[in-house]
Amino acid sequence: MKKLRWQIVIILLTGLVVGVLLLNQQQQQQQQQTPPALQATVVPSSGGIYTEALVGSFQRFNPLLAMTNSPDHDIDRLIFSSLIRFDASGNPQPDLAESWGYSKDGTLYNFSLRNNLFWQDGQPITADDVTFTVDMIRNSTSVVPDDLRAFWKDVEIKRLSDTELQFRLPEAFAPFLDYLTFGVLPKHLLGQMTFDQMVNDSFNLKPVGSGPYRFDHFLMDQDKIAGVVLTVFDNYYAQKPFIQQIVFRYYADSKAALAAYQAGEVQGIGQVTADILPAALAEPSLALYTARQPRLMMVYFNLNSDDVPFFKDANFRRALLTGLNRQGMIDHLLAGQAVVADGPILPGTWAYYDGIEHLGYDPAQAMVMLRAAGYDLNKDGSGLINVKDTTPVKFQLVYPDASGYQAIAESIKSDWAALGIEVDLLEKPYDKLISENLDPRTYQAALVEINMSQTPDPDPYPFWDQAMTGTGGQNYAQWSNVTASEYLESARVTFDQAERGRLYRNFQVIFTKEMPALPLYFPVYTYGIDQQIKGVQIGPLFDQSDRFAGIFDWYLPAKKNTVNTISPTAIATLAPTK
Repeated sequence: MKKLRWQIVIILLTGLVVGVLLLNQQQQQQQQQTPPALQATVVPSSGGIYTEALVGSFQRFNPLLAMTNSPDHDIDRLIFSSLIRFDASGNPQPDLAESWGYSKDGTLYNFSLRNNLFWQDGQPITADDVTFTVDMIRNSTSVVPDDLRAFWKDVEIKRLSDTELQFRLPEAFAPFLDYLTFGVLPKHLLGQMTFDQMVNDSFNLKPVGSGPYRFDHFLMDQDKIAGVVLTVFDNYYAQKPFIQQIVFRYYADSKAALAAYQAGEVQGIGQVTADILPAALAEPSLALYTARQPRLMMVYFNLNSDDVPFFKDANFRRALLTGLNRQGMIDHLLAGQAVVADGPILPGTWAYYDGIEHLGYDPAQAMVMLRAAGYDLNKDGSGLINVKDTTPVKFQLVYPDASGYQAIAESIKSDWAALGIEVDLLEKPYDKLISENLDPRTYQAALVEINMSQTPDPDPYPFWDQAMTGTGGQNYAQWSNVTASEYLESARVTFDQAERGRLYRNFQVIFTKEMPALPLYFPVYTYGIDQQIKGVQIGPLFDQSDRFAGIFDWYLPAKKNTVNTISPTAIATLAPTK
């Protein structure tokens, strides 16, 4: 009877498949016979309003003052322009500058601005605006990072004409373009101010930029700023976005942002965090987009500490990585919101090597590797020991007291305990972990995150070159590999991207062979936007505001594209935000 029933099922399935194929063929024939003019097409049209929920609050609209406030930084991306931008692969693209070149020795960079560039108040943009902005960075206070301020103090900038300028570097430096993504400020409005005066100026409440959208007005709620309205800048130099207005509304947390979407107040959520991800996935009309973030979670080892001599053995370090269930961490602790990392360079970029070695989770193989390195379980099975002198393998792992780190540290401890390794966990505030452990090199192992935001050029030199091993450098592992350092140093003064790519490829091969630190994962960013918004695409991010890189292609379907405008709300007299 089982055979008979299976034969009947096969006959029925065969008939069903044939029927579906015939139906599809009939539909295709009908479509081919339909005149092209009668076939429905979707053509992007200008107009409409897009409203997005941002978690946080307004402080200032000024690209030099918004580095630590994500909502301001996101909005500044649309209001202000830079000399250049970077695409998702880390390649520089023209913005205000239409072209540039450099001298043979790599110390001079000449830039030509586009013609007919205008500020949103109608005044022309010139090279003077760029030089003024750089001077503001040089003379900034604690708002701008110390290293950025120090970098620009060593760079000479010269105005050659209204549309041409030159940068003179003290020495060749291939990653220089990385430093030119700052938002350019209007000299004609701010040129008579010091940096401290600009911090508290009313310009930050009614900014004038040169980006695709201009500030229109605030949305008020009981004399508090509840949101901001941006309108397309009609005199923008390039393709104008289809969507006429973008409205940003501020919310206290991600749950409130999701509730606002569910209530129909907004069409997008600036970031879908792990705590609202399940509920967001359950929303049938909410499309979720994910992209790799420019952050890397790693376990650092102190390779120069005699207290933990086993860390000096590359085979031992590789065994530890093989014994870590990194995908399990991502699936169970991060709700899948990360991708396994195999090296220190961001995947998806021009510098990433696709052929990099991948060490997957294999605890049995990890034990084989440990034994080959001279370590084995004690005879009573109590723990891993050095076979030569029977000393136990144990060490301390320090980690930040920030959200999520403890769970990752506990998972690492559990995985290595399965190999017989005793790990003592120590939680510390992040600033103290850096000042008391990493900077003075007084640690054994550390769980830390490298933040590469707003740095599309890979330049791993600061973290892995042997010149950075001493106190004051960021080579916290104190990895001193001569060949790897030569590749990194050469890449810093090589301007041909193909050759730089070769140098970084070689560096990555050495890194994965040595594993001076263990790469765990790259977190991913999740963006929620209603399905009625069309043309949305998001690539790998160097900054969260990069989600707007393709906003010129976003549009609303024509049938929903009634152009409305939000009436300006009466704006209460506002004291400059401090």
